[in-house]
Amino acid sequence: MLDMLVVGGGYVGLAAAVAVKQAAPHLAVEVVEAAPEHVWQKDERASAIIAAASRMLQVLGVWNEILPDAQPINRMIVTDSRTSDPVRPVFLTFDGEVEEGRPFAHMVPNVSMVRALRGAAERLGITIRHGIRATGFTNTGSQCQVSFSDGSTTQTRLLVACDGVRSKLRDMAGIKTVTWEYGQSGIVATVSHERPHQGVAEEHFLPSGPFAILPLTGNRSSLVWTERTADADRLVESDDLVFEDELQRRFGHKLGEIQVAGGRKAFPLGLTLARSFVAPRLALAGDAAHGIHPISGQGLNLGFKDVAALAQTVVEADRLGLDIGALDVLERYQTWRRFDTFRMGVTTDVLNRLFSNDNTPLRVARDFGLGIVERMPKLKNFFIDQAAGKSSEGPSLLRGEAI
Repeated sequence: MLDMLVVGGGYVGLAAAVAVKQAAPHLAVEVVEAAPEHVWQKDERASAIIAAASRMLQVLGVWNEILPDAQPINRMIVTDSRTSDPVRPVFLTFDGEVEEGRPFAHMVPNVSMVRALRGAAERLGITIRHGIRATGFTNTGSQCQVSFSDGSTTQTRLLVACDGVRSKLRDMAGIKTVTWEYGQSGIVATVSHERPHQGVAEEHFLPSGPFAILPLTGNRSSLVWTERTADADRLVESDDLVFEDELQRRFGHKLGEIQVAGGRKAFPLGLTLARSFVAPRLALAGDAAHGIHPISGQGLNLGFKDVAALAQTVVEADRLGLDIGALDVLERYQTWRRFDTFRMGVTTDVLNRLFSNDNTPLRVARDFGLGIVERMPKLKNFFIDQAAGKSSEGPSLLRGEAI
């Protein structure tokens, strides 16, 4: 029988398995992933990793492996304009360091993260099974029996669902969600450009939604481009000339000529918040617990915060001789994470509704607000500390400390 079974072999699922196994080597931990073994190597996306998450990855022994592929975000620029505006005035800027030598975030290719976490899992003796789906589970009181698409079954004391925003395990457990769609899609692509970006990230608030330019290593940037869903589908399906022309209108010319360097995909955007993060012998983590708008770049980092809280809950309960899958134990994890997640979900929802429009009175009000923040250094520092996950409380891993 396993002590912990993680369903979902992405970065959140792998990080959860590694964090628990590293701190409690005697626990039997396994990961199952529905995708075939090498699919993760085809992921061309990159993600923003905040300082708190990089501290956790450092404790897990993988950050030094990831670092050569990580691009520090040295500065953040926020503008608010229309696509046709010849000039985009800067309303807000953030300098990148939260402490000496540590920027508030890095941009990291997803492949580099998964590769490093898979390597750590292998070194710790964690089995990763590929190409099978969890098709059901039964709570028998002292354990949970999980059935899979290949006909096999496994018994575990704790089942961790990291199976995405449309989590089947969440549905099987009868956990309801608060869900709505924005009618927007996020176009994700990588571009190369003539001039260096100097580690500067830009977020342009346009009427259809935010257009984020996020620096990668070399003369490359990752784009998260929000459009109304019908327009996003049209752009993704258009030929390269049309796509790059529309892209250049939004990207601007200060980095010189740009060219799409990787595939482009569009993902529908919405808000999904689980009403409960736990059930007897089940914990939700990552997108299975919450899916938010990418306007703040916090989606993945919420998942890593889940990992830090869940790992500490499980390991400390085990050290006390408690049942790691018992509901009263898992309630501590839920208490740790639910309010922070709800707050971030509401914040991203309000920001998206406030900025994804061309309402003149709203534009005047929000630009006035951005201007006030720009002129108040203490308030700016507070916001950047929040964005970086800086806190003297919370799970040990996010502070760079072992459990």
